[in-house]
Amino acid sequence: MFADLGAALASLGMPALAIVGFTIAVRLALHPLYRAAVRGEKAKAKLAPEIQKLQKKYGKDLVRLSEESQKVYRSNGVSMFAGMLPMLATAPFFMVIYQVVTTPNPLLEGTLFGISLGTHFTSGFAWVFFVLFGALAVVAYLTVRWQRSQMTTAPTPGFMTGLVRVLPFGTILVAAYLPLAAGLYLLTTTTWTIAERALLYRILS
Repeated sequence: MFADLGAALASLGMPALAIVGFTIAVRLALHPLYRAAVRGEKAKAKLAPEIQKLQKKYGKDLVRLSEESQKVYRSNGVSMFAGMLPMLATAPFFMVIYQVVTTPNPLLEGTLFGISLGTHFTSGFAWVFFVLFGALAVVAYLTVRWQRSQMTTAPTPGFMTGLVRVLPFGTILVAAYLPLAAGLYLLTTTTWTIAERALLYRILS
């Protein structure tokens, strides 16, 4: 199946652009789920002050804290898992894309600036990879800045703050391990993600 999809994309010509275009098409199709996720996250953020009061009051009684937190969410018509389920629903789609850009197929036989899309960074240290890593680093930096700005309205535990600062840069390590095609996909989808979330947080009430 993955080879057939890769062959279909390769047949469009310019495989690198096909990866970008296919990724954007999938993200557009999944956009309604992301809108639902952001709405859920914003609804939970509005209840954060009440949940913090409960944490101070029942911090040592986790069972009571959970019960009282559920009451707050239910009374406001918000699910405790708001924002999570829509994101989980998108997982199968990304598994398909991942397989297409990592499993040998005609798409990976294409090139980007003369470098095969199936090439790994460790096999040649091609200059295209350094440009890719630089672009991923910029996107990761913008992601960290945006996430930190959101923490001002929804306080986050210290260890989570540390993870927020580090995790976005993990895409560089992943891109260094996977074929160039996968790195191109990562750059496209992470750029889309930060742009989409920043826009949705701005326009959704």
